[in-house]
Amino acid sequence: MTTTAPGATTEVELLIGGMTCASCAARVEKKLNRMDGVTATVNYATEKAKVSHSGDVSVGDLIATVEATGYTAREPEPPQPEGDGERELVDDELRPLRQRLVTAAALAVPVIAMAMVPALQFEYWQWLSLTLAAPVVTYAGWPFHQAAWTNARHGAATMDTLISIGTLAAFGWSLWALFLGTAGTPGMTHPFELTIARGDGSGSIYLEAAAGVTAFILAGRYFEARSKRKAGAALRALLELGAKNVTLLRPDGSELTVPTADLQVGDRFLVRPGEKIATDGTVVEGSSAVDASMLTGESLPVEVSPGDPVTGATVNAGGRLVVEASRIGADTQLSRMARLVEDAQNGKAAAQRLADRISAVFVPVVIALALGTLGFWLGNGASLTAAFTAAVAVLIIACPCALGLATPTALLVGTGRGAQLGILIKGPEVLESTRRVDTVVLDKTGTVTTGRMTLLSVRTADGTDEAEVLRLAGALEHASEHPIARAIADGALEKLGSLPTPEDFANVPGLGVQGVVDGHAVLVGRERLLTEWALELPEDLRRAGAEAEAAGRTAVAVAWDGEVRAVLAVADAVKETSADAIAGLRALGLTPILLTGDNRAVAESVARQVGIGPEDVIAEVLPEDKVDVVKRLQAEGRSVAMVGDGVNDAAALARADLGLAMGTGTDAAIEAGDLTLVRGDLRAAVDAIRIARRTLGTIRSNLFWAFAYNVAALPLAAAGLLNPMIAGAAMAFSSVFVVGNSLRLRTFHPTYSSHADRPAD
Repeated sequence: MTTTAPGATTEVELLIGGMTCASCAARVEKKLNRMDGVTATVNYATEKAKVSHSGDVSVGDLIATVEATGYTAREPEPPQPEGDGERELVDDELRPLRQRLVTAAALAVPVIAMAMVPALQFEYWQWLSLTLAAPVVTYAGWPFHQAAWTNARHGAATMDTLISIGTLAAFGWSLWALFLGTAGTPGMTHPFELTIARGDGSGSIYLEAAAGVTAFILAGRYFEARSKRKAGAALRALLELGAKNVTLLRPDGSELTVPTADLQVGDRFLVRPGEKIATDGTVVEGSSAVDASMLTGESLPVEVSPGDPVTGATVNAGGRLVVEASRIGADTQLSRMARLVEDAQNGKAAAQRLADRISAVFVPVVIALALGTLGFWLGNGASLTAAFTAAVAVLIIACPCALGLATPTALLVGTGRGAQLGILIKGPEVLESTRRVDTVVLDKTGTVTTGRMTLLSVRTADGTDEAEVLRLAGALEHASEHPIARAIADGALEKLGSLPTPEDFANVPGLGVQGVVDGHAVLVGRERLLTEWALELPEDLRRAGAEAEAAGRTAVAVAWDGEVRAVLAVADAVKETSADAIAGLRALGLTPILLTGDNRAVAESVARQVGIGPEDVIAEVLPEDKVDVVKRLQAEGRSVAMVGDGVNDAAALARADLGLAMGTGTDAAIEAGDLTLVRGDLRAAVDAIRIARRTLGTIRSNLFWAFAYNVAALPLAAAGLLNPMIAGAAMAFSSVFVVGNSLRLRTFHPTYSSHADRPAD
């Protein structure tokens, strides 16, 4: 059980049981928030309460308050992968509801058929209807009556109150008409009508309404429960990705298979081809391709070798790896992703808070409206039956469940689908921000560019073979640790596969390197290094070097055996997908701005390659001044999104109206961002804004239809234009419609696939 020191504040999550509609969630939330030092949010769709409380309040106090309100509460068990036992638990939760639904449907269908088709009304049909309807109203409808009674004992009224009163009233009236009125007379018939008749009701029964409403609402509840289960499937799938067991390498070299939960930071473990990597770590032996598609949405495998980081739950698609654990348990990227998704699903948008406030007072208002309808009909000379039936229709049609489901179900599906694509949305407030932003500030290094020096071009003198240049220069630079040297060596290795070993290697500080490779005296470095050896660049190579420098690249000369042979251009390479991403951001109505600490020439060169004009380049900015740039843009009236990945981006990400952190970046940047892009592809930012906007649009359409439904249906019911059974079917459909509309988010597709660009769906 969670505890905390007196006076301190902590957060706890509670699983709430017994809630059947949005009014229930509103009641629990209201009771918890009345406690001193407690701030709570209760989500009907996820059946969870997120509670912040002071150390003076224990978790036991919170649970006791919920139970005193008429519901159950408990702390959730640690997340476990969903196995057969978990599936059986889910089946157990749905089985009673399914059994009651099957009973209600089987018995209510003939009752409805006899009431609707006069040809089926044989001499004693009404008594058969009573026999079939009684189990539906009592056994199948028992959860509604039980919840209504529990709420009544606590002085509250919920949707169950409306259903219970409505069905019992219709059933009770039918009993009165059968035993004390004329409805029990052999051969009695009456036609089924969509509207309510105003005649004498002593011979009318409403068993089809009592049984039909119960069956329709049970059907709505059952499919709603199943849909909510589907809506949360992405989060459960995320939790299920992790490996269950791991092969631990002991200091003596022996192997031991242990549960992943037993791993400690610093442990080394073996990952064979086809196995999942057990936890976040660093490769210490072996090289392989790692499939990270389940976390990033990117299907192309990533090559890893000693020193490269790997993420838990990704799959080793190639060779044998030995990994040293760097993060375990709740600190892993998978756990952090799941936590971010779950926190987002538990939140509420501003529009939903308004809906919750309406739902909280809705039921008492509806009961008052039903009584008013009863009095109005009686006052206008209608029969007690007609007045009573109109009042029952009002009770049944006025379901606030759709209002309560509008935001949570859309968030469940939208954030879950985002997680599948490597996009983590921190909360519903973020959705509003994505709609407002008009400017996106892009940090250059690591966001638009790769963040590492790369060999971009080789310009050779006449008669010089490029492969020979790369072989000699790459061999010499391979012995150096300088970033530019590493870029040249890596570029040579990528093209040639292997390099010779240099002799007499020497580093010339600030200028370059020199040495002997395969009997050739080789120089690689700046022009000043050549000058010291009395060498001059040919005119065509000098021009190539100047062009490279003008484009913001570093020009490196290569000479051997007393002759300058080539000029290499090295720079922080632009990511292949960045230009597509910039075009995608513009298509969303955003103005991209490139922000960097590099000089203006380098910045404008990168901007040209990705399609950003020089007027939208802000260069030579110190790391600590990035937040000031965001403030200045906001002062100009812009709503600013910021995309970054480094520690020096964290403040700007937090200051921006919308912060998008590259998941390949630092923890500080990820914590400061509102949206986290798990894969290091800037195009994910386009998809992040698209799915966030679409989720917000779904929430708004859900709320519109939920409000419109109640506004339109209540007057129809009060005017006697809806038979109670039709009202029950319409009410059940409204909840199913909201959930179904939200489930459409599962079909969201990224703007680009991994293998080929394609239009957005």
